[in-house]
Amino acid sequence: MNLNFPPDEIKTLSPLVLAHIGDAYFHLYIRTRLLQVTHNITRLHDLSAEIVSAPAQAKIYSELEIFLSEEERNIFRRGRNAKSHAPRKATVAEYHASTGFEALLGELFLRKNFARLDEICGRAFEIAFKGITL
Repeated sequence: MNLNFPPDEIKTLSPLVLAHIGDAYFHLYIRTRLLQVTHNITRLHDLSAEIVSAPAQAKIYSELEIFLSEEERNIFRRGRNAKSHAPRKATVAEYHASTGFEALLGELFLRKNFARLDEICGRAFEIAFKGITL
C-alpha cells in the first residue's frame, strides 16, 4: 500500500477529508498520551472523549493559534469554513473550529510533517489537560 500523497494532491483534498484523517490521528495521539496518566479503561475513555470533543478542540485551537504559522492558520480557516453539520453536543462555532483544527492535523499527517504534528499535539494535550480533574 502506497501512503505517499503528492503535495499537489493534498491541496485538492476536501478540508473535511483532511479533518477525517486529523480526527483519527488526534484520537490515537490522545489515547496514547493518556496511558501516562491512567490504565483504567473507563477513565481512559472518559478523558479521551473529553479532550477530543469539539468544545475542547475549539478551546485548544484558540490557545494554540499564536504558535502557528500563517500557512497553518490558513489550513485551519479552510477547514473551519467547510460546509458541515454541527453535532448536538457543541455549538456551531465550536464544531467548525474543531473541524479546522482536525484539518490542520490531517494535512500535517499526509505531508508527513511528523515533528510539527507532534509539537502541535503535545501543546494541545497540555492545554486540554490543565482543565481536567483527575
